[in-house]
Amino acid sequence: MLKKITKQQWVLISGDVIIAVIITLWGFASHDTLDTAGLYMLTTFIPVLVAWLMIAPLLGVYDLDRMKNIRQFWRPFYAMIIVSPMAALIRAFWLGRGIAPLFVVVLGGFSALGILLWRVVHWMLFWRGKL
Repeated sequence: MLKKITKQQWVLISGDVIIAVIITLWGFASHDTLDTAGLYMLTTFIPVLVAWLMIAPLLGVYDLDRMKNIRQFWRPFYAMIIVSPMAALIRAFWLGRGIAPLFVVVLGGFSALGILLWRVVHWMLFWRGKL
């Protein structure tokens, strides 16, 4: 049976999606293709989002008791490290291409840092001083 998602969990999920959007946009911008990529950006965003929503809950990144504790922030960071190869695999199947190992490393590193930064901001806004 599925648990009801709380408002606080929706905030976390929404922020995670925004981070995936930002990382995707930043990646295309870093290759000077942001203005011409159009819907092609979905070939990165959707695999990251799908892999994140499959893996992250299993690692407790939406458990509010854990996310109140800043020492548990290894969870979303580590989840994104695991998600990146899976997202690259989904993307490779979708595009019918191979997987560039450097893409996985860069995607994983920047996405993990982005998700960690978002979770720290979230913690500072909602939990700091309330424990």
